[in-house]
Amino acid sequence: MNRFALAALAAIGFSTSGLAPNAAQSQEVTLRVHTFMPPVANPYKHFLVPWAEKVTKESNGRLKVQLYPAMQLGGKAPQLLQQVRDGVVDIVWTLPGFTPGVMVKDEVFELPFIHRDTRSSVLALQDFSDMHLKKELEPYHPLLLHVHAGSLFMTKGAINKVEDFKGMKIRSPSRTGTWIIEAVGGTGVQLPLPELAPMLTKGTVDGAILTYEIAPAVKMQELTDYFVTLAGAQPRMATTVFAFLMNKNKYNSLPADLKKVIDNNSGRNLAPFATKVWDMIDGDGLKVMQSKSKNKFVTLGPAETEKFRKAVAPVDDRFVAEVDKHGGNGAKLIADAKALVSKYSK
Repeated sequence: MNRFALAALAAIGFSTSGLAPNAAQSQEVTLRVHTFMPPVANPYKHFLVPWAEKVTKESNGRLKVQLYPAMQLGGKAPQLLQQVRDGVVDIVWTLPGFTPGVMVKDEVFELPFIHRDTRSSVLALQDFSDMHLKKELEPYHPLLLHVHAGSLFMTKGAINKVEDFKGMKIRSPSRTGTWIIEAVGGTGVQLPLPELAPMLTKGTVDGAILTYEIAPAVKMQELTDYFVTLAGAQPRMATTVFAFLMNKNKYNSLPADLKKVIDNNSGRNLAPFATKVWDMIDGDGLKVMQSKSKNKFVTLGPAETEKFRKAVAPVDDRFVAEVDKHGGNGAKLIADAKALVSKYSK
């Protein structure tokens, strides 16, 4: 090959190498975000919308985030994990508890009396994910796992003592919540949020475990009359794990600079914002529930709270058995979750 041909090849190579970064930097990507939440819901308005706007801004408009609330792209809430795994959608915000058995180990944060406050649980879950959830999260690119606690919403009467749970049919978003209800003598009915309001209206269920922040979106201030919490430092009846997940192939297909935008708005970088938002909207939701004079708020006293604690102790055993039968160590998961929550509560 003569020197002129070599020079031509070199020029082509220089030209290609010079153009490639520019091509990558001009690439635009659309991200379709699917969720069961209605657009009026606080988590949608105060978490997903600001996240989408921030990602778009930091990518200089190259990441186009399209939000689809209320299952607008089809399917039902329990199918969201499969939708994002299979690439039907790019991102979902959902409750793993809607699909029992798919993500089991993270349920440890839904066990009674693990949760103390939003910050400590959310930060603990980040460490816990690194320690124990890599296999469960392997089919996805996780953006954030986070936690918030729910209270008991009732229609036909207050729960003033543990014995009052007997015969009650109570909705839970997860199987761990149904375990708690069953442990105190009630019947747990696991169903996703969109199905709750008609079930309450028809009297199919007598109440629900629900977080305050989502309650106004499904008119709980109108549909329920009694709101029950526990005494002491951990007043909520149950906890819910939320999952913000991205399709793995979609993430891997992004150029490095757009991956960085996603990374800057994920995991430990996103956890403080999620903590702030959920504490804020939880307070906002509670105010809406308190705005109706008909609504009554009940706190089980210390003695009844201790009876509740003893009654739900077998829930931990059910979780351990579930994890152990799949080759895990449920007792260690509980110990590690408690230690991490304690670490971040200081």
